[in-house]
Amino acid sequence: MPQRDLVVIGASAGGIPALQRILPALPSDLPAAILIVLHLSPHSAGLLPHILGKFGSLPASNAEHGEPIRNSHIYVAPPDRHLLAAPGRKIQIGHGPKENRFRPAIDPLFRSAALNYDAQTIGIVLSGGLDDGTAGLCAIKQVGGLAIVQDPAEAEARSMPRSALTHVAIDHCLPAHEIGAMLPQLVREAPAGTRRIMSDETRLEVELAADERNRAEIGKLGEPSTYTCPTCHGSLLRVRNATPIRFRCHTGHAFTARSLEDELHDTLENTAWSAIRALQEHAMLLRELSARPGLSIQDAANFSERADLALKRAQTLRETIATEADGDEMLSPEGTV
Repeated sequence: MPQRDLVVIGASAGGIPALQRILPALPSDLPAAILIVLHLSPHSAGLLPHILGKFGSLPASNAEHGEPIRNSHIYVAPPDRHLLAAPGRKIQIGHGPKENRFRPAIDPLFRSAALNYDAQTIGIVLSGGLDDGTAGLCAIKQVGGLAIVQDPAEAEARSMPRSALTHVAIDHCLPAHEIGAMLPQLVREAPAGTRRIMSDETRLEVELAADERNRAEIGKLGEPSTYTCPTCHGSLLRVRNATPIRFRCHTGHAFTARSLEDELHDTLENTAWSAIRALQEHAMLLRELSARPGLSIQDAANFSERADLALKRAQTLRETIATEADGDEMLSPEGTV
């Protein structure tokens, strides 16, 4: 009889302390495999398995493309690669476009588990900012899998758990140590119901994360929106029937509405700093021009006034950025990563 023998976990900021409370409760003979995506820098040294291996009795390793998925083992997404659960109990490593600003991202792992292992999957969203993992957890629930969320009151970053609670019919919302205590029982349960078929659109999105799909088919996912991709500046499609609202560009970059807003916010700030630099350089050039020998008094004054105006505009932009930063700090309990 099938068991819920595939556990997929997604986390971001605050995820390691949560895992530190979950993993010690798991027995060394756990009849399930655990696949973990933690948002990492692409330049990370890949030491997360070494850290997680110290938290409990289960061995942990960076996942490798094509290796078998074995029970009683933890597989960690390597830096700058998507981790996917492929058919035949195999690991698939993909270098597809970033999703929700990350590679590895949580949604591709959850989506692949739902596609290939349906109700045998247990999906867990832990501490983190924004909402990566919510769409993937929706997919797991659609095929009869279990959805578990760390209690936001305990999470160091509450946004990811809160998003999942808002959009998904969660089976359990618990503190991390209680998740660990419950997992050995849950993985031994037989899934209810029969196998459910995922949509062709879900299959396409999994293949995009693996970077093995013809990008010309992305247009099947939705309708053109009024937005452009902040990563590659191509047009964004609004993904059809997506929960939460999601977008994809023709290159494949994917965003929830929240991660798109966050990316655009960063783009705006970077653009503002570029404008400040240009204004300051313009002012310096105008000062130099105003000091040229033989220049008329009127022309020198004109250059000097224009330099003052450029510096004034730069200062206005600086103050605007500072005001935005103050507003972000006020919102940090909900939006921090």
